[in-house]
Amino acid sequence: MSDKPLWKKGGGWLLEKPEQALSPEDFDETVRMIAETTRTFAEREVLPVLDEMEHDKEKMYEHSVRLMRKAGEQGLLGPDVPEEYGGLDLPKVVTSVVAENIALTGGFSVTFSAHTGIGTLPIVYFGTPEQKAKYLPKLASGEWISAYCLTEPGSGSDALAAKTTATLSEDGQHYVLNGTKQFITNAGFADVFIVFAKIDGEKFTGFIVEKGTPGLSLGPEEHKMGIRSSSTRQVIFEDVKVPVENVLGEIGKGHKIAFNVLNIGRYKLGAAAVGAAKEVLKASARYALQRQQFNLPIAKFGAIKQKLARMAALIYAAESATYRTVGLIDDEIEARGKDQIVDAIEEYAIEASIIKVLGSEVLDYAVD
Repeated sequence: MSDKPLWKKGGGWLLEKPEQALSPEDFDETVRMIAETTRTFAEREVLPVLDEMEHDKEKMYEHSVRLMRKAGEQGLLGPDVPEEYGGLDLPKVVTSVVAENIALTGGFSVTFSAHTGIGTLPIVYFGTPEQKAKYLPKLASGEWISAYCLTEPGSGSDALAAKTTATLSEDGQHYVLNGTKQFITNAGFADVFIVFAKIDGEKFTGFIVEKGTPGLSLGPEEHKMGIRSSSTRQVIFEDVKVPVENVLGEIGKGHKIAFNVLNIGRYKLGAAAVGAAKEVLKASARYALQRQQFNLPIAKFGAIKQKLARMAALIYAAESATYRTVGLIDDEIEARGKDQIVDAIEEYAIEASIIKVLGSEVLDYAVD
């Protein structure tokens, strides 16, 4: 987008005017093509079975696994994964347009986003070469599906208050995990779990745990008001032995994984909210033209015009904030080098948080 970052520090938009900013009109052909591929996949593959997924748990499991593999075949699970591990290694604007266009698939978009974001990126950014070689090709292809286990019955946003423990075995070959994780997306069909626990009750650390490990079990599906076409369950650890080579990142530095990966999830959630809000605006406009009162479509009435106009304005603002920030992040990554991607993204943690709140509230307004 430019030869240098627009600002040297995140939050710079508070103090200075930008010389230029990334907008959807600036997308190159690759970004546009991937956006179209994602949308076509959503419309042709997911939407025809989405209602069935919402009302039948077994069908939801079956379709989720099948659709994730299909998405992997089309390269939609790998934009963040390095090429040497079967991914595409593309700029963050690409993952953002994928998030925006998969958003119209409702609950499946939650499955998709949890896997490609918080379920895969911890290994991309913090995994050892051996961990990357073992897990990333299968995650990028959709052969394996990932889940992220941070929240517990007594801790959510306060991640460091987690009670799950990890104790080194006497022979030094395994860590033994005990505890319960709650509200875990993809739990019902995940093959890999990114798990956070405290070694000796103090050192907050990440682990990679595989499905089928003895002592790992699942609670029932949560009875949810929405996103029923995704799996949300407890993940329970009872003396689960995890090989020491499956420690993710540095011992005692799990917070760096959790907090930095969640930053990425925030701006991608903003992009997804923009995509969903656009769908709502389209549906609202269609209805306003079809619904008649006093022999006129209600789109002719001032109050309805005002609602549609405000929706459009807010969506435009959220879209602009999202892609401006993603452009800044891509510039920062280019300036620092790919070995400092995590630091480059962390620089814009303020903007990522704002985008999540703004996008969510715009979508909420549009839906209302």
